[in-house]
Amino acid sequence: MRDEPGATAVPVPLPRRLPRRQTAVKLLVLGVPAAAFLAQAVGALLPHLPLLLAATAGSLAAEGVLYRWQRDVLSLFAKSHADVTVRHVLRDLLLVVGLLRLGEQDRETVYAPLVAGLLAFYGLHCAIQGVSVLVHRTRTLPVVTRNIDASALRLSPAPPALLRRPGHRLPVFGLPSTAGLLATAATDAPVYGAAGLALSLAVALAGLGALLVRLLPGRRPAGEQEVLDWFEAWLAEYRPTVGLYFSGGASSAYQANMWLEPLAKLDGRPLIVLRERLMVQRIAATDIPVVCLPKVSTLMRLEHSTLQVLLHPSNSGKTSQVLRIPTIKHTFVNHGESDKLSSCNPYVKAYDEVWVAGPAARERYALAEVGVEDKDVVEIGRPQLDAVRPYAGPPSGPYTTVLYAPTWEGWDGNPGNSSVAAAGENLVRALLADPGVRLLYKPHPLTGSVDPRARAADLRIRELLRAANRERTGPRPEAATAAERERLAAELGRLTAGGSRPAADQMERMLRQSQPQPGRAAAVARATAAWEEAYWASLPPWEHQVVTDARPTLYSCFNRSDLLISDVSSVISDFLASGKPYAVANTSGLAEDVFRRSFPTVAAATVLTPDATGVPRLLETVRHPERDELAGERAALALRLLGPAEPPSQERFAGAVRALCAAAGEHRVRMARRLADEPTAPWQTELPAPRHEPAPLTTAAPPEGPGLR
Repeated sequence: MRDEPGATAVPVPLPRRLPRRQTAVKLLVLGVPAAAFLAQAVGALLPHLPLLLAATAGSLAAEGVLYRWQRDVLSLFAKSHADVTVRHVLRDLLLVVGLLRLGEQDRETVYAPLVAGLLAFYGLHCAIQGVSVLVHRTRTLPVVTRNIDASALRLSPAPPALLRRPGHRLPVFGLPSTAGLLATAATDAPVYGAAGLALSLAVALAGLGALLVRLLPGRRPAGEQEVLDWFEAWLAEYRPTVGLYFSGGASSAYQANMWLEPLAKLDGRPLIVLRERLMVQRIAATDIPVVCLPKVSTLMRLEHSTLQVLLHPSNSGKTSQVLRIPTIKHTFVNHGESDKLSSCNPYVKAYDEVWVAGPAARERYALAEVGVEDKDVVEIGRPQLDAVRPYAGPPSGPYTTVLYAPTWEGWDGNPGNSSVAAAGENLVRALLADPGVRLLYKPHPLTGSVDPRARAADLRIRELLRAANRERTGPRPEAATAAERERLAAELGRLTAGGSRPAADQMERMLRQSQPQPGRAAAVARATAAWEEAYWASLPPWEHQVVTDARPTLYSCFNRSDLLISDVSSVISDFLASGKPYAVANTSGLAEDVFRRSFPTVAAATVLTPDATGVPRLLETVRHPERDELAGERAALALRLLGPAEPPSQERFAGAVRALCAAAGEHRVRMARRLADEPTAPWQTELPAPRHEPAPLTTAAPPEGPGLR
């Protein structure tokens, strides 16, 4: 569909000041404890007992509120070098100053033991922190695993969280002493301060002893060399054949998770190789062994393993480190395909092969001329898309469900990357203007991470949906459906937690997840499907939704929607598997015909301008398929982007893995044979034939011109 000329434009809304309001709230929250400390100082120096008591109590109450509801404000204090230790010491110091200035002149002698006890307590706090760091180092192993029996490493549960976190430990351990000093100031009875200090000292000594016990030789986990020897022995026993290599931040875990199921369905012995420790728990439920190798020296031990192929769903700075292993073949499988430059990154020529979904990606690499040879491109389809349901006809109920799933703004500042800032509010307002629309808004997890305008627009879009929901009424599902969703959520949480408690550290989680549990991934998949059904059933069919959590998944949103509005991204390619209509927001500044030629994934889309004038007509084509002129083009585009339906994508993926494993095996045989021959000189080694015959050298004739004849 093309946008109708002359249609009424949706006015661009004035920006709301939500970010400034949040800043004002943070400043107010920061001002409360600061005012309490100022009042405490005034009460101690005057001295004024009621003010000192009230300010100290207010300061303690403010600390509790910050820890309970305003954790982000605590980081602002820390950046100002006013962390919890400084605040607690200042609070106690002002109490001591107040005690010394109140009443008789001989108070220095009376309260000297209390001051000494307070100093001793802070000394113990520093000692606990030092020992805690040592314990943490002994519990930081060079290899972190999941689904691998690591009982030989003498793993143990984590120390209490209170002993590991100074920001929590000092206020809790120091509360009795502060309360005792406060009572002494109120009653002029040193016994209360002494009792409070004695309790704080006793608790601190007990905590220090509990940590010191963990440093005893018999209580320590395995050392670094012992762990590395164990890891090499496990590799020799398991004999992995194909692996998934991933390095990235917490928000990028979805890029690896989308390949878990296709990897698990392969024959052989798969393995997941990670580089960041935090990613071990971000990887979704799987029966595949998971190893995290943070150090390059540990990673290089894979060179002498049986691992033949590594799949790479994304590029990262640490990818170059594993590419140095010559015994492993590397293939780039990507985490989605689009027409953006990131989908034909020149970096991918470093891999042995590049696996793509269909012919369109092959053409994209050829046209980009980034050094990827056509013979190294393998079409495997998209095995993840089995979860996407095919088109089943126009909306049958009173509401047309529209999924607005924009991508993020990217690193290059191109305004055409994301529609959130330039067109998002107009699109949402135009959709909300239709009473028969139910909108699902699922922004990219990185939205607003680069451009603050996108972050502000995202917040305003969410507020628009909340306001629209307040104006709508209708029947709500029975309470039993919400209860069933909560029950399934608890069951899913139990399955995905793997038996770990919230306070567990890395080693404890490794201990609890060390025993392989065959079938757990299938159980999680069934529980996830049941939860998603319960999730949608528990929501009113007329209520707009903002979907930002990992669940429900993007594909689940596909299945619930009748129309997709997105940007030029891999979301479009995946949505084509459903056969449903889709639209793309053109915020690039290009004319529509140029926009379509520049981005082949837009060929079967309705192109929407930033003012969203084409939304009403787009909705009509969704509700009346006979007016949909792009259905045939969508089918043809799906074939170009995703490849044929037969043979199934999973089968093609498995065939590509087998072929690359065979190539890796042949390479190892050739290398072993050459080493066994032990040539006397490098030039005596038989070299493989070049990929192409070198072009003949030609001498160009000099150009003619004055003085050149």
